[in-house]
Amino acid sequence: MSSSTPTYTELKRQLAARVSIAPVYLLHGEEGYYIDELVKDFENLVPEDERDFNLYTMYAPESGIETVMDVCHRYPMMAERQVVIVKEAQTVRADALNRLHHYVSQPNLTTVLVICCRGAQAKGKELLASVKKNGVIFESKRLSERNILPVISSLIKEKGLNVDVKSLSMLRDYIGTDISRLYNEIDKLALILGSGAMVTPEAVERNIGVSKDYNNFELIDAVNQRNAAKAFSIIGYFADNPKNNPTVMTVSSLFNQFSNLLIYHYTRDKSQSGYMDALGLRSPWALKGYEQAAGNYNVRQTIDIISAIREFDTRSKGIGSRQNEYGLLKDLIFRIFTTRGIIG
Repeated sequence: MSSSTPTYTELKRQLAARVSIAPVYLLHGEEGYYIDELVKDFENLVPEDERDFNLYTMYAPESGIETVMDVCHRYPMMAERQVVIVKEAQTVRADALNRLHHYVSQPNLTTVLVICCRGAQAKGKELLASVKKNGVIFESKRLSERNILPVISSLIKEKGLNVDVKSLSMLRDYIGTDISRLYNEIDKLALILGSGAMVTPEAVERNIGVSKDYNNFELIDAVNQRNAAKAFSIIGYFADNPKNNPTVMTVSSLFNQFSNLLIYHYTRDKSQSGYMDALGLRSPWALKGYEQAAGNYNVRQTIDIISAIREFDTRSKGIGSRQNEYGLLKDLIFRIFTTRGIIG
């Protein structure tokens, strides 16, 4: 194998090409979507007309570890390989699951054993060590709001499409961290737009249903410009369309913006490259918003606004307030525009 810990995309490519197939795979982690999709790919290693003899789907709590090992030691029926998929391994006690290391340490090379711990980390130090030595470990990590943008961007490029910054923001706000939904929506765009096309705000609005004028990207732009009329118009739209515009995404965008603005203010290297390095930006274009915001919000104002955002988060959970969350959001935007940032 080229890597004992491949990415989801790398592993799918290897399975589709039938190259570098290992005798043992351990799929574990919090995000169930990746594991479910990979299981389908492992099933496809066995042709339809051979599945009655060479494809075994076993459930760890019902089958027992000894039974799993017995099946793995068998040889395929008139075929190159057999595939044994063990599901729900996360429900088995650590000491029981760990017994699989006896097989994994000397696996049958005509068997592909796939151990699935869906939604949890795998148990058993000896098992993990044996799989690392003789097979492949794939950890299916749940996405967070912090790392979703690179994933969306990478997936769009894999589909042969291009995308601009605003469209990425719109997709993030609409899809969130729902991986299944993310893949479905990107597949839809790839099918409709075709290879080499640009994913634009208009394309997102037309094909996915997110407004190109009323979204968090435009709200941040309005806040940077201190354009109160535009900001409150967007918040009003959010309140009228709460399903597609959850406040948690909006406040997360505002918090990230002003947290980065604070970094911008305190960056010692005031050159373009200095700011980009400090903020982790890839394009000078992304600096424009911070340059504009820095002229409208000084350091003290920025600190006060971050405090106001944190207060909103507490109050939106019903602590100290019974006000509607969109009403609280309007109050937050008002505080952002009126914060004086006076020391003392």
